[in-house]
Amino acid sequence: MPWRANLATVGALVRRALNEITRVPGAAIPGVMAPTIFFLGLTSTFGSLTLLPGFTSDSYQSFIVPVSLMQGAAFTGAATGVNLARDIEQGWFDRLLSSPAPRPALLAGLVLSASLRALIPATFLLIIAFAVGAHWPGLLGLAIAILIVMGMATVAATWGTSLALKFRTQSAAPLMQAGMFIAVLTTTAYAPLDLLSGWLEVVARYNPVTQAVEAARQGFVGDVTWADTWPGFAVLIGLGVVLSYFALRGMRKMTIS
Repeated sequence: MPWRANLATVGALVRRALNEITRVPGAAIPGVMAPTIFFLGLTSTFGSLTLLPGFTSDSYQSFIVPVSLMQGAAFTGAATGVNLARDIEQGWFDRLLSSPAPRPALLAGLVLSASLRALIPATFLLIIAFAVGAHWPGLLGLAIAILIVMGMATVAATWGTSLALKFRTQSAAPLMQAGMFIAVLTTTAYAPLDLLSGWLEVVARYNPVTQAVEAARQGFVGDVTWADTWPGFAVLIGLGVVLSYFALRGMRKMTIS
């Protein structure tokens, strides 16, 4: 049956991506270390912000850990685009395009592998965060944060894939990473929206990723509510759909060299 063949294609691509971790474990180190260093650096530099009137938490570790989780997911997802660009340069992706596998199945394999790989830096970072005093968010808060992480990795993977198919070179890697870095950090990453000012306050207010950050922050800061949950998931689903369209269009336009 066609759907079984499609699932087999998705599974094969996921296994290939996960096997790269065991074959080249050092490749996962940057994605793990970058958000961890970001987390530790910001907590030591801006930890006193919790003393400001109106700050929503007494623990800066708890406030910043969801953003660090999303940064790790963004880097991991964008790396999917870098790896795809490498496969295009080496001709491996041509073999996939010449196969009978439908383009949506190829894209699904890429983004699913990214969402699963994003759990590696997330797990490492959570261990560090709890060790240095971050609040336990509860099982529901933790589950929401993990789902947001996987969703962010999916968005980043479709972004990276779209750029890889457009430029077809690993030279586009800085654009893949920078785009996601900016999207995450121009939110309420450092402080609550009411304490931001100037251009950052304006950008954070209208940046849709802010909704995802606030959804992931639940439990770590404040209670978990449906009103703060659904906008984050809606944003990630919307971005994923739009970017998937561009990624699929890029696949369909790409000719076999």
